[in-house]
Amino acid sequence: MDYKSSGVDIEAGYRSVELIKKYVEKTFRPEVLSGLGGFSGAFSLAKIKEMDEPVLLSGTDGVGTKLKLAFIMDRHDTIGIDCVAMCVNDVVCAGGEPLFFLDYIACGKNNPEKIACIVSGVSEGCIASGAALIGGETAEMPGFYPEDEYDLAGFAVGVADKKDIINGAQVKAGDILIGIASSGVHSNGFSLVRQVFEMSRENLERYYDELDITLGEALLAPTRIYVRAIFAVKSSGVRIKACSHITGGGFYENIPRMLPEGVAASVKKDSYKIPAIFNLIAKNGNVNEEVMYNTFNMGIGMVIAVDENETEKALKAIHLSGERACVIGKVISGAGGIELC
Repeated sequence: MDYKSSGVDIEAGYRSVELIKKYVEKTFRPEVLSGLGGFSGAFSLAKIKEMDEPVLLSGTDGVGTKLKLAFIMDRHDTIGIDCVAMCVNDVVCAGGEPLFFLDYIACGKNNPEKIACIVSGVSEGCIASGAALIGGETAEMPGFYPEDEYDLAGFAVGVADKKDIINGAQVKAGDILIGIASSGVHSNGFSLVRQVFEMSRENLERYYDELDITLGEALLAPTRIYVRAIFAVKSSGVRIKACSHITGGGFYENIPRMLPEGVAASVKKDSYKIPAIFNLIAKNGNVNEEVMYNTFNMGIGMVIAVDENETEKALKAIHLSGERACVIGKVISGAGGIELC
């Protein structure tokens, strides 16, 4: 009896590390002091000393049951982007610059090529957000996960000068709400999605005219990373008063989270075109409008609040960063919450 006969292949683990090295090293920033294979990742804080009052910001998340679609379609190259996005988007919501990222992959059987494919996506997400991938863990857990399945989670650390933190404290009635477009469902609401559509490879490979791609491609589209967009707005001189990452809970839960007491959000539903995938979910699942806006991002992945006279400047900066955005509403006097009109 040995470890391999019990289901854990140490040699496969070594091969996984060798295969992912090239993806990890692509993400390194000058502050990275350690290579792959150490017991911990080392990251220099020398640059942070330039700030008046540096504050560390952190975020951790996973990809949720979107992974089930990756298993069915045997598509693992973008799921890592989702994992990074879910973490760094939360960090940038507070005005933080992502510094480094760590991932955790737990699997039933270590397939080195599959692990490398997953990490290639993590690497791509880290590059897009400017975060260094300085460590991680691949845990082979036979008997706990099926051989062809895995879980993926991550952890990001960022930094901001205390005076630059986005906390919503200065938001007032009359401020404008700008919505930055999502790439689709992102990484929330898939427990409902999997009830609406038959989760078979045949059905996920079905082409829909309204989507202009297959259902699976639309649903697996990776979560947008908004780091560049938010920092483009800040670099333009616009003060972002509040910021909300539209994740689980949709509009109803996430937009009010960024508002102080005494104000509410008024969002115009017809201010932008809702992506076809959401209309398809609502139609096929007979899902009412309130549930849709309380579950999904409905085509808006990030919302920021800015002073009315800085609206055009903010929109221009977002567009120059490569993202799409539009005015979706405004801040009004009220006892919190959100009204959709």
